[in-house]
Amino acid sequence: MPTLNSAKVGAIVAFDLSTLVDIGEALHEANWSPAYSFTDGVGANQAKAAFADERTLAASANESLDLAGGLTDVFGNTITFTKIKAIVVQAAAANSNDVVIGGAASNGFTSFVGAADDTIKVKPGGMLVLVAPDANGYAVVASTGDLLKVANSGAGTAVTYKIIIIGTT
Repeated sequence: MPTLNSAKVGAIVAFDLSTLVDIGEALHEANWSPAYSFTDGVGANQAKAAFADERTLAASANESLDLAGGLTDVFGNTITFTKIKAIVVQAAAANSNDVVIGGAASNGFTSFVGAADDTIKVKPGGMLVLVAPDANGYAVVASTGDLLKVANSGAGTAVTYKIIIIGTT
């Protein structure tokens, strides 16, 4: 199994607001760039494996990504995650439908949501970023809590998405 030398997950949020006041203009600028770094290991701020792929789902289709033994890394090694430290899902801008994450009917990976039927919609061109840098991460339980469902929200057209999952094994 390869060694995860390093991984970094982050986001950049920047905006400015302005309004005219009696004399001049009031301006508020914000620049925020949270970033999380991971090294090889199983503790806080550590991970052991990464999965990355670009995938397409037909109209109204769904798939269940088996986090405990159903994915392979870029070298062809089977990944059996025990904890997820980061998930990034980016929906293609050309999609007409949403990419829906979660909601597996059975054996669902649900530790990042409140209940098995909870879902998150990633809008066309949008992105979902979840990071759990602590030692616990989001728990994966083989055979009972390891299927990450990804679905196309509608009929008529396919959806394409990119996904990166970083975690411990």
